Amino acid sequence: MQLTAIVVAAGRGTRARTQKPKQYEHVAGRPVLEWTLRALAPQVAAIVVVRHPDDARLFEALDLSAIHVPVIDVNGADSRDGSVRAGLEAVPEGTTHVLIHDGARCCVTPAVVDRVIKALHSNPAAAPALPVTDALWTGDDSTEGPRVTGIQDRSGLYRAQTPQGFELTAIRAAHAARTRPAADDVEVARDHGLDVAIVEGDDNNIKITHPEDFARAHHLLKGPAHMDIRLGNGYDVHRFGPGDHVILCGVKIPHDRALQGHSDADVGMHTVTDAIYGALAEGDIGQHFPPSDPQWKGAASEIFLRHAVELARDRGYRIGNVDCTLVCEMPKIGPHSVAMRTEMARLMGLELGQVSVKATTSEELGFTGRKEGIACIATVTLIGQ
Repeated sequence: MQLTAIVVAAGRGTRARTQKPKQYEHVAGRPVLEWTLRALAPQVAAIVVVRHPDDARLFEALDLSAIHVPVIDVNGADSRDGSVRAGLEAVPEGTTHVLIHDGARCCVTPAVVDRVIKALHSNPAAAPALPVTDALWTGDDSTEGPRVTGIQDRSGLYRAQTPQGFELTAIRAAHAARTRPAADDVEVARDHGLDVAIVEGDDNNIKITHPEDFARAHHLLKGPAHMDIRLGNGYDVHRFGPGDHVILCGVKIPHDRALQGHSDADVGMHTVTDAIYGALAEGDIGQHFPPSDPQWKGAASEIFLRHAVELARDRGYRIGNVDCTLVCEMPKIGPHSVAMRTEMARLMGLELGQVSVKATTSEELGFTGRKEGIACIATVTLIGQ
């Protein structure tokens, strides 16, 4: 399955009563549309933004530096249906499924997107929704204001949300056959005979429509509920062998023995690298750089660390902090810890205050106590962007 997100953002949003289209108004420090693209990017291979022809400069002003997938912008149409069709025609080659999402739903969570994607593995279409729980009335207007005229049964009723996911050829055919406007793409799909699975939505997956919605979106985007925080642990050991120095966290330290390994045996850097892979659920160094591959013989460990950092960035995460503890009797780590922190921060693009490198002994117990090698443990925090 290769997914492309189609973000429908060509509307004028007059009910929001903003000076410019609501999708370009700022909320929690960024334009609404920028938040939306950031939310979708980690889970798709590409994004197609369907914008209004008059909004080219507003779109170009968005900061897309944190979005590490191709972003294609195309002109929308006078109707939502027409805009979706424009987006469907612009998806990159190789796309098998699409997620069609409202540009003003900037608070969508990874969990909602994941549920739609999982449902697409066994269904031609899937969409998030929430059961209607409030009592429903019918009413009409009178000179004295609206009056209740009846009660509507809420059994089997759902509040629709996006992203709505579809098999690409099926939704293209459904839109091509459509001859009248539709409320959303689920209606288009069902009228064409597609079975649509319902997955659990989220009350916070709001669509900014009215002026007061901006305040709620600000709270959601700044609050901890929206943050995707991951923790990874690493552990590594290297034994001593012949040599006159060790390399720890990128720093060469004179010593009467050297650490043994397929690469340069930097046990500190290896452990931090494994912690990043762990936070991403991406295995360990051995899976990405097999020791059986001769090209990594004697390789500098910064190659591995840079790969892990770039992989995290490509997945939409930044490194919050790193805590690395070396376990050894010798050499003494304290005199070199600042240099180690500085080098690790440089390689990972972090501030010095985000990197901790410290050491402890094992009180002469075990293999480290017998000075047979060095062990290391590390913890890394990744924060979704």
